Amino acid sequence: MSKYLESLIAEGEHQRQDFKYCISDARKIARSISAFANTDGGRLLIGIRDNGSVAGVSSDEEYYMIESAAALYCKPEVEFSTDIRKTDSKTVFIITIPTGNQKPYLAQQEDGRWLAYIRRDDQNLLANKVILNTWKLRKDNKDLFIEFRKAESLLISYLKKNESISLSKFIKISGLRKSRAEWILAKLIVLGTLSYDLSEEGCKYLPSRS
Repeated sequence: MSKYLESLIAEGEHQRQDFKYCISDARKIARSISAFANTDGGRLLIGIRDNGSVAGVSSDEEYYMIESAAALYCKPEVEFSTDIRKTDSKTVFIITIPTGNQKPYLAQQEDGRWLAYIRRDDQNLLANKVILNTWKLRKDNKDLFIEFRKAESLLISYLKKNESISLSKFIKISGLRKSRAEWILAKLIVLGTLSYDLSEEGCKYLPSRS
């Protein structure tokens, strides 16, 4: 095994790396591609089991499914580069996906819906409306400002006494409609006042440390 491939496998799965034993569904791999493009970029090691052992790709068909995932099942299309490594007569594809500049990158689901994912640790998580709004605001590239009215003041006061707040809690204390609350949180994230912590349990919003 090449030292380069060995060093990548030794890293394990993390926010910028994912192992795939095989590819049987282009739509499923599109989720990983979307997540990497929407976050910090990363690598897919195709032909590697979850425990880090080398299985190798079974055929060139798997590469064509990666191409289909990036071109047909991601919107907009996601560019990637490929490094082919051979070890013990087995082939491993190293697919490198850069962070994108046209976020959000959406992945088509089996039911036809287009959804965006982000990468958190070793998981691909569905981006919520607040995160989608932050991408829209950044893409619009306009001077952004926010008036600190009652809802914003209640939010800041709450966060002075609590580590974080959920969207539902913000709606409850402010009395805002859900869509309005989502836009306020998104604006404060883009302005650097807030950050977010997304997990399988949900999304929390907290004061930015920067």
